[in-house]
Amino acid sequence: MSDPVWEKLYQEAKQAAIDEPALADLMKEVILDQPSLEEALSVRLSRKLAYHATPEGYLKEVFNEAFATEPELGERVRHDIVAIKTRDPACPSYIAPMLYFKGFQAITCYRVAHHLWNQGRHELAYYLQSLISEIFSVDIHPAAKIGCGILLDHATSFVAGETAVVENNVSILHEVTLGGTGKEKGDRHPKIRHGVLLGAGAKLLGNIEVGVGAKVGAGSVVLTDVPPHTTVAGVPARIVGKNKDDAAFGMDQHLECDGNGESH
Repeated sequence: MSDPVWEKLYQEAKQAAIDEPALADLMKEVILDQPSLEEALSVRLSRKLAYHATPEGYLKEVFNEAFATEPELGERVRHDIVAIKTRDPACPSYIAPMLYFKGFQAITCYRVAHHLWNQGRHELAYYLQSLISEIFSVDIHPAAKIGCGILLDHATSFVAGETAVVENNVSILHEVTLGGTGKEKGDRHPKIRHGVLLGAGAKLLGNIEVGVGAKVGAGSVVLTDVPPHTTVAGVPARIVGKNKDDAAFGMDQHLECDGNGESH
């Protein structure tokens, strides 16, 4: 069965090993000696997360078991890689997210933690969450629901609470919080629909919905629902414009202004 993402990644690793001999051993261990993307990710991520209390070999088995038990995980990972390569101008290749981009690495580790959570292995899921937070500075509750085609750009200080939902093809920059209000229980975190762009430092609090294709400006504090295909910005956020297309794909964070310098 053809696997174009793995084939491209494998060829890039072969060329990288030639172009940069100092990285040849890394390319060989992580990619060239592995039979699939799933195996390669298990090697790379277990090495990243390994601590004395949980040896690398054990974590590799956990990752391999998750990918084998739930094949959809591998498909989501592939969509993430393509999304990053397509939307991030700083991504030069398919191997870059896997080897160097902590946003992709953190989301992939979260996917395994979420799998464990759904299997009832909550303690190990929590433990993975703590390692992801410590290693990548990304804190995603393992019960949160995150779709595929996710660009988590830069990633530092991204937080998603227990009942947060992020649908497919969403672009998220660093320091975004999908949090609760601090006083509610139950379903208390934001729901981010398909095609949304969340600007750097945006804080979205409470059980609110950000509609399909919407854009949240950098540094905004969002406390109420955002209609589909609108742009919101400010503290607290208010509607300042409309988006014809899904904001996640264009990655355009500008706010339209009229001749008086007012956003609209």
